Amino acid sequence: MQARNQNQKYVIALAVSAAMTIAIAGTAASLTGFQIVGKTVPFAYPWRLTAPDSVARLTAWLGYALHSVLAWSIIWRAQQQKPRYQNSLRWFNFSMIAVHGSFAALHLLQTRLFYDGLAQDVPELTAQGSVALMLILILIMETPRRGLIFGKKAAFKERFTRIVRKYHGYVFTWATIYTFWYHPTEGTWGHLLGFFYMFMLFAQSTFIFNRAHLNRWWTFSLEAFVLLHAVVVAIFQGNNLWPMFAFGFGAMIVLTQMYGLALSRWARWLLTAGFALLVVTTYSSMGRLGAVNEVIRIPVVEYAVVGVLYGVFLAVEGGRRIFTRRSLGQASTD
Repeated sequence: MQARNQNQKYVIALAVSAAMTIAIAGTAASLTGFQIVGKTVPFAYPWRLTAPDSVARLTAWLGYALHSVLAWSIIWRAQQQKPRYQNSLRWFNFSMIAVHGSFAALHLLQTRLFYDGLAQDVPELTAQGSVALMLILILIMETPRRGLIFGKKAAFKERFTRIVRKYHGYVFTWATIYTFWYHPTEGTWGHLLGFFYMFMLFAQSTFIFNRAHLNRWWTFSLEAFVLLHAVVVAIFQGNNLWPMFAFGFGAMIVLTQMYGLALSRWARWLLTAGFALLVVTTYSSMGRLGAVNEVIRIPVVEYAVVGVLYGVFLAVEGGRRIFTRRSLGQASTD
């Protein structure tokens, strides 16, 4: 009964995400009257007005700010109540549904009226980086359950993972809302897949303190969907980098994410061997076997950032202990 109840939530979440994505696709033709920058150089976001408009800026930033503050307020209020995870939806679930639904509709209208999102004022890397940060924090948060690499658990201090787990909702909510408002609701395949992904992440945030929030296959799907989105965007950009994204994020599945799915050892070996064979076959058929090192770039960056974040934590903790000891020593001499 519990599994059926969860499955119904996922079906509804996917259906609503698809419906909202279809609404974006169905109304995208109305945007042809706007004059946009178009494709220029890498990391110069094309979907921006050639003549920035102050009303567009105001509405985009105001929508983003209000959306973020309201969502954060719900998380904070819910955490204050220290609720247990359960199957039924409560006030904070319905409140989050209302906030995300209202602002999704508002952003759709804002694009149709004024076009520009946050992209007019901030670099494209910030939108990519916000999602990347979310994925990296998931690696840290899930380490006690599935390990960091090949199922091996990193020797993180318990306080480190506890802090990430406690505050991840605020960071993930910011990352999705920021990325959502960064882009105008355009109808390209890259935009549509991206918005579908954002809507699924919004759905995950509506499951706050609900058991649907914890299902390992659902969370794995949310974590791995970035592979499909990144590959489609790379293909349409025509820069021949799609294998780097496909196999880079695929490597994260093989190295880390599949260990959270309770697969048998044989299943993991078969997936790993199949992945390695597919990598070699693809790069060989493209005549790019010498570029196969691309596959490790995304994993190296993600694991390196995990190390940096842990290093920052240790430095802060060390400084905090030194300050505490000095304060206690000073107090004992007074």
